[in-house]
Amino acid sequence: MVKAIKVMLIPNNVQKTKMFQYAGASRFAYNWALAREKESYEKGGKFISDPELRKEFTKLRHSDEYAWLLNISNNVTKQAIKDACTAYKNFFRGLQKFPRFKSRKRSMPKFYQDNVKIRFSNTHVKLEGFSSSRKANKQKKNWVRLAEHGRIPTDVKYMNPRISFDGLNWWISVCVEFPDCKETLNDDGVGIDLGIKDLAVCSDAVKYKNINKSQKVKKLEKQKRRLQRSISRSYEKNKKGESYCKTNNVIKKEKLLLKRNHRLTNIRKNYLNQTISGIVNRKPRFICIEDLNVSGMMKNRHLSKAVQEQGFFWFRKQLGYKCNDKGIQLIVADRFYPSSKLCSCCGNIKKDLKLSDRVYRCECGNMVDRDFQASINLKAYGERFAS
Repeated sequence: MVKAIKVMLIPNNVQKTKMFQYAGASRFAYNWALAREKESYEKGGKFISDPELRKEFTKLRHSDEYAWLLNISNNVTKQAIKDACTAYKNFFRGLQKFPRFKSRKRSMPKFYQDNVKIRFSNTHVKLEGFSSSRKANKQKKNWVRLAEHGRIPTDVKYMNPRISFDGLNWWISVCVEFPDCKETLNDDGVGIDLGIKDLAVCSDAVKYKNINKSQKVKKLEKQKRRLQRSISRSYEKNKKGESYCKTNNVIKKEKLLLKRNHRLTNIRKNYLNQTISGIVNRKPRFICIEDLNVSGMMKNRHLSKAVQEQGFFWFRKQLGYKCNDKGIQLIVADRFYPSSKLCSCCGNIKKDLKLSDRVYRCECGNMVDRDFQASINLKAYGERFAS
């Protein structure tokens, strides 16, 4: 079983400078390869293979104009060219949209490290090419501190190591192979109804609240709104003609806003991960969730912000990943399955049920919370398709 591990880095100023140089070289190589492929296609030529482009790029590196590329590890630019070729081929296979050129301002700075040359200790990671000197004090530049000690195992085979910058911190992500673990599961299953009032209501009567209604998140959202208004006023105040002037105070405020956004994102993702772990650790035989039309829900201007903050896509993605890890069967109910409108007692479908009706009342006398009943119906749906 292959698992991806992501850990924050704590580089010094010299290492930060080298990382930005590596990310810039990776972006340049990617854009160069994509431009060559596009140029060849427009002239009626065939697809240029990855080895051919890399040979051409090696000659480019040794020219006087691009001599600065010689200070960058060769594996960084090689992998960037390979990524561009893969993205270009995937477009013609119908797997993705046409790849865009990476922007210096808008794209995330990131680069690749050779999986053979990278080394981990309990506290540091050794990156390739930061310092070529043989002196011990110079060699220290290659070793970057890890924020979490002992998180990544040492002396194992690493796959696809990538270093990225999210606007505040540098991160390293690497794939490591772990032995498969077989868990002893219960005979019972769980149905989960996702919503806005509560994040998740389970068929075993466990309810997970909406974290966005907590005082902690509301306070951070208020600070975020104030910062956004302050930045907007500063831009208008320093406007020169039709162009906007970004002063040092604006840069400071934008960094504070970025910190608030990261803080909010981390709180929400952490709560989602804790919720999913709480469900999966009960070790049910199967878990059944509904196939929500999130893109359609986002078109409702009254609910779009609340739907976005709940993170339904992240919930389903992480739930699938953790179920696969524990050997739990994940069943996704049909999108048009009437989980909320179906009576769990008599099977009658109440077609005139409104979103404002929080309690389900049936003619057979059944009266229950609509979200809890939806979770019961999802569990029943899962029992029909569970293997």
